[in-house]
Amino acid sequence: MTGNEREGEITEGHARRAERARPAERALLDVRDLHVRYGGRGRGRRGGQVAVDGVSLSVAPEETLGLVGESGSGKTTVARCVAGLLRPGAGTLTFDGRSLGRAGRRPPELQRAVQMVFQDPRSSLNPRMTVASIIAEVWSTHPVTAPEGDRTEALHRLLADMGLDPEVASRRAGELSGGQCQRVSIARALAVRPRLLVCDEAVSALDVSVQAQILRLLVDLRGRHRLAMLFISHDLGVVHQIADRVAVMRRGVIVEEGPTGEVLTAPRHAYTRALLDAALDLDDAVPDDGTADDKVVV
Repeated sequence: MTGNEREGEITEGHARRAERARPAERALLDVRDLHVRYGGRGRGRRGGQVAVDGVSLSVAPEETLGLVGESGSGKTTVARCVAGLLRPGAGTLTFDGRSLGRAGRRPPELQRAVQMVFQDPRSSLNPRMTVASIIAEVWSTHPVTAPEGDRTEALHRLLADMGLDPEVASRRAGELSGGQCQRVSIARALAVRPRLLVCDEAVSALDVSVQAQILRLLVDLRGRHRLAMLFISHDLGVVHQIADRVAVMRRGVIVEEGPTGEVLTAPRHAYTRALLDAALDLDDAVPDDGTADDKVVV
């Protein structure tokens, strides 16, 4: 395939996704002028190291925004602020027009609406708890989302949606593989019926073939559950397969943002071009059957 053919194919695919996820009049997630420092003093965190320096971004309903950058660029800090795990020094975060505070201070409906899938699937689950107990705990915390009737049957359906056998429900998290743990983590997030899923390097800690399967799962779940996603990654080769738009971060600021097809085929910033050079061949795609060779993702 020639370079022009490849660019045309990428642009056409992302144009279809952009049409489906055209931003609404009001963004689902809106982040304005976000500032975060580590190691400073006082409420404004004077001094210390700047992690995020005036970041603004938005995610429309059912849209996926890829936030890309190297380690230390500040993208995970943005994700943690959105999820309510970190309080910014300055800036505003709103969800469907409502202010987002720390997770513990958010009303239950906003706690449920924004869920996070972490990078390390093993450390995000209690290894001593069974999968059934992990999901039951979520339903106990948010009873309004608990299924009516037979919860065991509902749990098995949820696990089946994740590509897991029903017998996994009785196993402890510490007995599962990394890929199984990540599927359980996604199931835990979806059990409360969120509207926005924050995925922080959700495939980077997994084996290559498993990465492709989890990525394919996320693409499928996004469509079936009408989810919006903030998808964090260091790899544009991964993001191009799932994101409608891309924002590129470097040293705490966004240096480039736009529709995925445009950013991949005509990057304006030298840093974006460097990330593209480091990515694998953009012709590679995640196959529908969930299998992949070693060239799909890194």
